[in-house]
Amino acid sequence: MMNRIMIVDDEESILNALRRLLLVAPCSYDRVIYRFQVETFSSPLAALEKARHHAFDLVISDYRMPGMDGVEFLTKFRSIQPDAPRLILSGYADLNALIGAINEAQIFRFLAKPWSDFELTLTIAQALGFRNLLLENQRLADEMRVQQGKLSKLELEVKRLEALEPGITKVNWGPDGSVILDEEFRDLD
Repeated sequence: MMNRIMIVDDEESILNALRRLLLVAPCSYDRVIYRFQVETFSSPLAALEKARHHAFDLVISDYRMPGMDGVEFLTKFRSIQPDAPRLILSGYADLNALIGAINEAQIFRFLAKPWSDFELTLTIAQALGFRNLLLENQRLADEMRVQQGKLSKLELEVKRLEALEPGITKVNWGPDGSVILDEEFRDLD
């Protein structure tokens, strides 16, 4: 199975290096080998827009970027996709940044630049393994809630669909009861 990874950094050379590494380096943990589909973004705003419509299994962000720092970006990303582990990269050993990242964005790990390829790939595999465990626990808890009548099968299906395709269950209604389509589809008429 391919895992979708989002990488956000304002430096194209960093994005290219990380993409190359994740496409060729073996990444395994607990006897599971992970393969990746990597999407890179130099703009945190563009990355957030993509995250609103496409699910990612993990996100890696630089800490210092113009316009929006990594903690702010990861906090906003977390509100869109709370189950995706968040990693932050920084060339600066700023203790306040680390505390902010942990408290606000609930990052999985803080990694220093320059990174060790082994440490980075192992951290990604650990984060994905942890995510898989959390998702399985959520699935079992949801099944129990359905059996107890605390969650309907319809609510469970809506939750599943939203996890696969963020935003799919949200409808923009106009004041007259019409459905308002996204801007990108309005020009198709």
